Parts: sequence; C-alpha cells; structure tokens
Amino acid sequence: MFNIIGAIIGGLIIGALARWIYPGEVPMSWLTTILLGIGGSLAAGLITSRGSRDFNRAGCLASILGAMALIFIGRALGIGM
Repeated sequence: MFNIIGAIIGGLIIGALARWIYPGEVPMSWLTTILLGIGGSLAAGLITSRGSRDFNRAGCLASILGAMALIFIGRALGIGM
C-alpha cells in the first residue's frame, strides 16, 4: 500500500519538475502529470537499473529526463493536451 502512495507522490514530484524544466507551455491536468512522472520513473528505472532500489541523484535526474521525453512524445501525438 505504501509503495503505491510513494509512487503517486514521487510521480507528482517528478512530473511537476519535468513540466517546470520543459521549454514552452505544457497544458495538462494534474492526473496526467502524475502518470507522466510515474511513467518517466519507470522508463528511467528500466534503463538505468542494476537491481538496486536505493535512492540516488542520477536516478532522479534520469526520471525527470524520462518524463520530459514522455512530454515530448505526448505533445507530438497530441495525447493528454
């Protein structure tokens, strides 16, 4: 149960940071932001994970970059806007 709550809170933080850093306006709802952050974290985790579940700054940066990539893809496809 706490893993789900942690993923939602982490997704909100990562998604909000990605929206803040991304150049230009990103019109999307908070639910889309949370899903974007969770998706970015999962994508970055799959790419950078070596079986470790520890917190590190490189993982956070990779999660933000993953969420920014999802913003780019979503804007290109017109999804969630």
